[in-house]
Amino acid sequence: MDSVISLRNVTKRFGTNVAVNDVTIDVPKGRCYAWLGPNGCGKTTLIRMMLGLARPTSGQIAVRGLPIPERTRDALSRVGGIVEEPRFYPYLTGRQNLEVWAAHQSADAKAAISGSLERVHLADRGDDKVSGYSLGMRQRLGVARALLNDPELLVLDEPTNGLDPAGLAEFRQMIRAFVDEGRSVFISSHILSEVEKMADDVAIIEKGKVLAHGSVAELLRGGRQAVGVRVDDPERALPLLRALPFAQDVRAIAPGAFEVSVAELDDDALRRTGRELFSADIGVLELRAVRETLERRFLELTGNQAGELGGHAGGPPTADVPTPDDLPTTEAR
Repeated sequence: MDSVISLRNVTKRFGTNVAVNDVTIDVPKGRCYAWLGPNGCGKTTLIRMMLGLARPTSGQIAVRGLPIPERTRDALSRVGGIVEEPRFYPYLTGRQNLEVWAAHQSADAKAAISGSLERVHLADRGDDKVSGYSLGMRQRLGVARALLNDPELLVLDEPTNGLDPAGLAEFRQMIRAFVDEGRSVFISSHILSEVEKMADDVAIIEKGKVLAHGSVAELLRGGRQAVGVRVDDPERALPLLRALPFAQDVRAIAPGAFEVSVAELDDDALRRTGRELFSADIGVLELRAVRETLERRFLELTGNQAGELGGHAGGPPTADVPTPDDLPTTEAR
């Protein structure tokens, strides 16, 4: 399968700190590839290197088959990107902000403004000043800006920050529609439940190093399946659960609550677990199937607690007004 992004032994050091550590991955064309990791693990640094905004200490990067940074301009001519929180002129409207950006691109980009606003569901707010936009609306405006050059590839750094549930669903549909057109998406996100619904492939990283990568289905297939049960007499229930013929192991996860790991999770495993407990006159307060999720797999691989997943790294919010570095150049569009 052709790769739209190829990384070979990419490392980035800041003094003695290794932000990205010997990363080798291929991002297939026509798929959504998610880059997942705890805060401060190197997600944004990698995206900056892919977009020619930072140089790797060592290793090779190719985007659309062209080396970065040697051929950044050609490689990124059909790439749209968001790095960290997108910034806009607050005293201009959404449409005017896109016009400023398009002026540094091509005539086609200027003609694409209305379509980009419509695609991110901002057509009815495009003539409002950005100062009145919510964070989620600014995120969507950032995606609209990334779409102006009709990209083959979107590279999005935490684009779902600030989106409410309805906004998340809209964003997911937009990304899937983009992929269905045969285009490619590389996305970093900490909202794992959304990534599971959105992405085709995933890389999980910690401390700048890739711990696992592959399709979402492959990562979940290697995960744990269990029968979850909560009872009124845990002391009597534990030996009974361990004696179940299909039980691989039994874990106490809370007072009175257990998970019985099984090789194959089906209705029969649930029924037999309940039947054995009922037969022993043990009250069953809850009986459920516990299937692997991307969040559980992520936590298992990284050893993090759920509370460590939230938020976007990088310190306080940046200023609203773009700096000269935010405007497109011949090196990075």
